[in-house]
Amino acid sequence: MAGALRKDDVLMLDRAAETMPRDDLSALQLRRLEETVTRAYNKVPHVRAKLDAAGVGPDDIKSLADIERVPFSVKADLRDNFPLGLFAVPREQLLRLHASSGTTGKPTVVGYTRGDLDLWSELMARSLACMGARPGDIFHNAFGYGLFTGGLGFHYGAERLGLTTLPVSGGATERQVLLMQDFGARILGATPSYALNIAEVASGMGVDLRQLSLRYGCFGAEPWSEAMRGELEAKLGIKAQDTYGLSEIIGPGVACECVQAQNGLHIWEDHFLCEVIDPDTTQVLPVGATGELVLTTLTKEALPMLRYRTRDITRLVDEPCACGRTHRRMMRVMGRSDDLLIIRGVNVYPSQVEAFLVGFPGIAPHYQIVLTREGPMDAMTLEVELASPAPPDEPFVAKLATDVRTHIKAMVGVTCDVVLKAPGEVPRSQGKAVRVKDLRRDGKP
Repeated sequence: MAGALRKDDVLMLDRAAETMPRDDLSALQLRRLEETVTRAYNKVPHVRAKLDAAGVGPDDIKSLADIERVPFSVKADLRDNFPLGLFAVPREQLLRLHASSGTTGKPTVVGYTRGDLDLWSELMARSLACMGARPGDIFHNAFGYGLFTGGLGFHYGAERLGLTTLPVSGGATERQVLLMQDFGARILGATPSYALNIAEVASGMGVDLRQLSLRYGCFGAEPWSEAMRGELEAKLGIKAQDTYGLSEIIGPGVACECVQAQNGLHIWEDHFLCEVIDPDTTQVLPVGATGELVLTTLTKEALPMLRYRTRDITRLVDEPCACGRTHRRMMRVMGRSDDLLIIRGVNVYPSQVEAFLVGFPGIAPHYQIVLTREGPMDAMTLEVELASPAPPDEPFVAKLATDVRTHIKAMVGVTCDVVLKAPGEVPRSQGKAVRVKDLRRDGKP
């Protein structure tokens, strides 16, 4: 693997690729798309069968618009070909495997060749530099390590950039705070919900994170809102920036915000072709329309993915960014098409609820949505935590619950019960936050 960058080199990191004129970028994408489709067709029987059934061959890809002729890939493809049926290289060329937990069936397995790992490290180094990191900075990595791609993806990217990296992972939150004090981390990587948990624990320890060396936060792996960004920036004294990735594509490193604008995530289009579709009709939508993000890998060796339906709802923007990068940006993920809740005819994304809860006077930014069945109808209960210290005044609490219920009804359009809990009663996350507890089947999650 390539060595770490020198400090003087960091501002040039992939700058030519990041500022490439659109025509040159499109030409590069087309060449890499042709190579990827050809490789997947020749090396992956499942892909070849899908392309043959659609009447599409590698020679039919003559423009970027021809991607619309290619069938979609979905998570079920990985599960149906468990464990190694979608790989385009022999097992002996795989240097690493990652997998989902498989709690709802067979896990999804992804793998990397040496070239893939080098690419992943480069893209993560590019992302960290985009978010303000510089060689010599100390990076506190609180993303989970193991089969989850987050921790190791950030780890190798940080080392590639020349950061001093603390592989802390999640958990032992008081120790995390002490390590931040002892080593003076400048950058924090974590899920936004766990970063908020760290801030809460630090406050309980009498530690003001705003007085430490932290300056930047790199957050991802779960949807979060602008209101949550404000909360994190206020409590940690940082610039809180969004990152995006998914294991099926590469892991983290697909897109990130830039420190200059914090306005949409730059997709590294020299390696990923992006589309947005209507999740119901699958029709491709114009740039600027909101829909489901679809990604095609352009340089992956082990696991090329053609038109993978991410289920993430977003929109693309073409407008120039203040940072000078020319790649399209995706706006913050609103939610997932398969996470959409329909409560008595009203469409609700959990992230919408968060956006209107965070910063509401008298409550803390910790919540959980509980779904139950009342006769033939679905019902939603919002469990929200009182801000610390919680007032013991029952009339105050009752009025606050009514105010929250009225606020959610007015802003989201759904009627729900509101249960206010004492500080610390809503479950905390050390990884991805579990925002929805579905009890509609026999009262069991």
